[in-house]
Amino acid sequence: MTSPVLATTLATPVGDMSLLVQDDALIGAGFTPVADQFSRLATSDELREVADLGPFSAAMRDYFAGNVSAFDDLPVEQPGGAFRQAAWKVMREVPAGEVISYAELAARAGNPNAVRAAGSACAQNRVAPIVPCHRIVRTGGNLGGYYYGLTVKSWLLRHERGEQDPVQGELIPVETALVRGG
Repeated sequence: MTSPVLATTLATPVGDMSLLVQDDALIGAGFTPVADQFSRLATSDELREVADLGPFSAAMRDYFAGNVSAFDDLPVEQPGGAFRQAAWKVMREVPAGEVISYAELAARAGNPNAVRAAGSACAQNRVAPIVPCHRIVRTGGNLGGYYYGLTVKSWLLRHERGEQDPVQGELIPVETALVRGG
């Protein structure tokens, strides 16, 4: 029998964030309610909401308070083939506040011709922003897409660059977002 999925909700400057943990690994995270995040897992495991997830909750609070490397070492688990696993590993290697293109992600993950698959790895990422798909942009620096909206993606990048107050920062409209690199 598998252990239950433990879940909590944290208030962040960009909205409530759900964290889901099972067997000491983060298996779901994102800026949606726990029920929505849990449904993305497509599992029959029991869901148990708790007030705090110890080091997982602490790391996320630290991240939003300004320690942008706070979640770098959190263990994560999500299903996916070899290329997706490689792409998610590469995403975690991109330094906070920096960006790479989908093409660069594909190349670093071992298949420079798999640009669409790199985009799919971002879209299917169940543990954002811990697996930081927000750091992947289109060639030329355009933000591209983000499951939780481009305003959130822009805010996360600006936060990681120290370009706004970590706790009290306001959402920055997408059209004014400054994305460096590409």
